Amino acid sequence: LSVSAIGADRPGIVAGVTGVLVEHGCNLEDTSMTILRGHFAMTMVVDSPVPGDVLAGALEPVADRLGLVVDVREIAPAAAQPRSGRPHVVSVHGADHPGIVHAVAATLAKRGVNVTDLTTHLVGEPEPLYVMTLDVDVPADVDEADLAADLRSTAESLGVTATLHAVDADLL
Repeated sequence: LSVSAIGADRPGIVAGVTGVLVEHGCNLEDTSMTILRGHFAMTMVVDSPVPGDVLAGALEPVADRLGLVVDVREIAPAAAQPRSGRPHVVSVHGADHPGIVHAVAATLAKRGVNVTDLTTHLVGEPEPLYVMTLDVDVPADVDEADLAADLRSTAESLGVTATLHAVDADLL
């Protein structure tokens, strides 16, 4: 099952939602949880012995108590895909404006680079800095220097800065 929830950030959201999941014999397989501009957002892939509608009903009291919007959906089982390339991190920062995520993602997609994680934040006041970090999987046949040059060119056209760094396997 896919279970997602979002609501104003407050203590107890993770405990409340996962408490219902454990009570129903569920196992968390993959999760992503973060605060987005004052809202706590969680997305989970859950191995559940109970149907999605049962789990959704069980989550309703927690959602009501914590002010969450919860969605439970059946998803098709998918085999975990092994990483086929080299892990890298792309860092982007500059003045915030629409189109940054799309342009960087399109540059990566053009070369067959898979985005495995992406986060963005506005940092500082009164002129916030837009910061985006992407974990990517660079195919073996993609030249790192050419990819870095493409990213710099895209970033320059956006008025931001972008860097590409290989991730040391020892850090993983």
